Amino acid sequence: QVQLVESGGGLVQAGGSLGLSCVASTNIFTVNIMGWYRQAPGNQRELVASITSGRATDYADSVKGRFTISRDNTESTIYLQMNSLKPEDTAVYYCNLRVPGSNYDYWGQGTQVTVSS
Repeated sequence: QVQLVESGGGLVQAGGSLGLSCVASTNIFTVNIMGWYRQAPGNQRELVASITSGRATDYADSVKGRFTISRDNTESTIYLQMNSLKPEDTAVYYCNLRVPGSNYDYWGQGTQVTVSS
């Protein structure tokens, strides 16, 4: 069983920055996609950003130019640097690891990000 442990959430004022990190308990999946999703109350969980093991990235339109996803494959860790935060970024942020073409799909427990106006 793969465990994903997130850290770095918190409360910040609009316009501020926060960084999230997620550590996977294993690096046995050499080909994988890791990403950040978020879910605000009453909303569906949505993709924020993803990064492949080859470091190809994808971002939601709402965060392009403000958020940056990166990864350290040697430490099985991904990061999300969030700048110019807006109140609408408030949500629980979840880390995900999946292996394309397989049933391997794992989630972290989530970390709260709250942006005050």
